This record gives sequence, structure tokens and C-alpha cells, in this order.
Amino acid sequence: MSIRNVFLWFLIVAASFTVSTLAFAQGEWAVQKKFHIGGEGGFDYITVDAKSHHVYVPRSTHTMVVDMDSGKTVADITGQKHNHGVALAPELGRGFISDGAGSIVVFDLNSNAVLGTVAAKDDADGIIYDKSTGLVLVACGDAGVLVTFKADADPKTAQIDAPIELGGKPEYLAADGAGKVFVNLEDKDQVAVVDLKARKVLAHWPVAPGGSPVGLAIDTEKHRLFIGCRKPQKMLVMNTDDGKVVGDVPIAGGVDATRWDGRQAFASTREGKLSVAEEKGDKWESVQTVMTGLGTKTMDIDNAAHKIYLPTAEFEAAKPGARPAAKPGTFMIVIVARR
Repeated sequence: MSIRNVFLWFLIVAASFTVSTLAFAQGEWAVQKKFHIGGEGGFDYITVDAKSHHVYVPRSTHTMVVDMDSGKTVADITGQKHNHGVALAPELGRGFISDGAGSIVVFDLNSNAVLGTVAAKDDADGIIYDKSTGLVLVACGDAGVLVTFKADADPKTAQIDAPIELGGKPEYLAADGAGKVFVNLEDKDQVAVVDLKARKVLAHWPVAPGGSPVGLAIDTEKHRLFIGCRKPQKMLVMNTDDGKVVGDVPIAGGVDATRWDGRQAFASTREGKLSVAEEKGDKWESVQTVMTGLGTKTMDIDNAAHKIYLPTAEFEAAKPGARPAAKPGTFMIVIVARR
């Protein structure tokens, strides 16, 4: 082969590799399948437990336990009034459901039987379990407080600790595993930094250039918060050491959750667009928008399998000035995965 032909061959191979690489980068995530589950009720924060292969789905008055591989409903935990989220403590064999009526339902992870109910405060909403402190943490929106209690306490007699005043209406929260918890204050455009040992707010960090923060996730290794904001519509990347915003990208409308996977972060939106941002050098850039369907406002991720689970339903045509209503029996989970 002549030198000229070798050179031409090299150019063709290099060009093909570049095109393939760009195509992969731009189309890395896609809807893989949908689980058509049905059942009654709304839906809010979804929780994935990759170890047990279960997805926990609050449906207003009951919480469905769905097999994450088949989409089959394996259990249904009843007895809530207006549930929002589920936190898991696998080492204790317990799960916890936040009920907006002002309580936390404790259940057994093996049998899914209800073990007891702990009184909380009004609008018990976002809920997580912090293994480092052994505490269940609940953001109570209308009450403006963070509620905690020991996850291993007797669920029939357990009581919450003295509530921590946050200085605003909390939405979601994330713990750093070292004694601090970060809480979105939607009405104040701030993140409250709480010292769990001292049981007090250490700081209020502004979320500018975002506003109305709701979705929140944390990368404890890289010391970053991923904050989903509604007004304006942005996903922020914030340093957990000093509150400095180190990145912001535009997202679609109606965000409720954020998650991350490696160098990428995600914002799920009611508008039906999953926004994907990627860290490139010292900047964050929007790299993809996955069309996931109207109503896919919350999500959770299986980082090991690189799969994102988003709950939604089919919707009626929207009436002027109102959100579209979900069609009865059409609840589903949309699974987005790497190609």
C-alpha cells in the first residue's frame, strides 16, 4: 500500500471514530422500556433498592413495592393518607414512609408489614436515612422544620427529637455522611446547612442563579450538591464545603428530582424531559435531553446498572389553567438506560 493510500485510510478511520464517538456521547441515554403497572393514586418520590431489586412507589394512600426487573408488583403497603417518599435502612431491615398528614410509617423490608407509625409534623415530605448517625430525616414543608428520630427505635413507642427550625419551607434533603444535612428551602431560594449533632442551622446558602430549589442529590466523594430549580429552570452544581455554585445548566419545566452518575448529572421534569449535564474540565454543560413522557417529574437511579426509573402515567387533555389529570389505571415506570 502506498504512503498516500495509507494516509487516506488513516483519515477515514479517524473520521469514522470521531463520528461514532460523537454519536455515542450525544445519544448515550435512551428510554429502554416501560413497566405498565396501573393501580390507583398519585405518585411522588420513587426509591430504588438495587440490592433487593425493588422499587418503592408512594401512591398517595398506599406504597407499591415493584420488582425492578420485571415490573411486577410484589407487595402493597396500605394505610397512608398522603404519602411522599420512602427511606430504607437495609442493615436494620426497615423502611420508612413519609405521610404528609404528619406521620412516618415504619415497615419491615422482608415482609413489608407495617411495624408502627411515628408522629411527625405537618407536611412530612422528603425523607432519607442517614447511616452515619442512625437517623431518619424528614423535611416537613408547612411546619418549616427538619424532623429526626432513631431508625432502630421501637416503632410502636418511638417519638421524634425536638424539631430543627430551618427558616423556610423545606422540600428535599441530602446528608453528607459526616454529620451534616443539606435542605432545600423552596420559598427562600436557599439551601440550609444543618449540623445534626449540634441540631442547628449553620448557614443559609443562596441558589442564585437558580431559584425555587426542589430536587436535591449529593456526591459525597466530590463534595457536590445537584440542585433542581424551578424559577428560573436550572440545575445547579454546588460545593458542599462553602456553598459556591460551580456550575449551572438550563433544564425543562417542573423539576422535582436530581441524580448523578459518574461525571454526569440528571434533572427529571414534569414536562417530560430528562436533562443530562456533564462535567467537562472545570465546566458543566448540557449534553442531552431524553424524552421520557409527560409527568416524569421524579426519579431514582441504579448507579451500578446505569438505569434511571421515572414514574408517570397517561394524561387527559389539559384544561385551561389546570394541570392535566392522569387517566385511571395508566400508572407506569419509565426506565432510561445507557445505550
